[in-house]
Amino acid sequence: MNNVYENNMRFLPLLKFIEKHKKILISIVVFIILVVSYFVITNQIAKQKNESAALIYGNWSEEISSENPDEDTLNLILNDLLSNYGSTGYAQIALLNKASLDAQTNKLEEALKNFKELISITDKSNGSKIYNKIARVSAARILVAEKKYDEALSMIEIFSSNSTNGYIHELTGDILAKQNKIDLALAQYKNAADKYSDETSKSIISMKIANIGNQIEN
Repeated sequence: MNNVYENNMRFLPLLKFIEKHKKILISIVVFIILVVSYFVITNQIAKQKNESAALIYGNWSEEISSENPDEDTLNLILNDLLSNYGSTGYAQIALLNKASLDAQTNKLEEALKNFKELISITDKSNGSKIYNKIARVSAARILVAEKKYDEALSMIEIFSSNSTNGYIHELTGDILAKQNKIDLALAQYKNAADKYSDETSKSIISMKIANIGNQIEN
């Protein structure tokens, strides 16, 4: 009997604490349940979205891989992906494919629009950084072709100062050279030469540097 009494007394402070803070403790438990439920439901929705997007992307892939892709069909499928599944990787790669196809078929304005949309999507936290980089470089190349040099530089300036990719420095140098910013162009070419590991790329950079030197002499 004494043992039972002692055990009850041992838990008495805990019971008093629970009774005193009952409302707060119930609120905490309810909050935890809601948070867990939210993440479970969110993950389930994301999984379902990915599965649906995968089916639509299958149709996209089949159409764009055909001998003569139908432009209207591609646009319909792409709009569906972007409107309903824009956060998925399937929508992002489809948009990259469409922009690349537009560039290949010389539809530069349409390609630039799609590359910019891809940049906007992938600038977000859940966007692919690889697709973002490809889109920025591709958009910059189109802008260079259109002689919009400042806009082209703004597309890739996020990489220019600390990029480990020699091509980014080379492209930046090309743009600066077209703007007759010789010293800045040379600095970028030298950065590119330092970053490139293959001799072919290094030789191309050497030729570009030599070409600038010839222009200055003339």
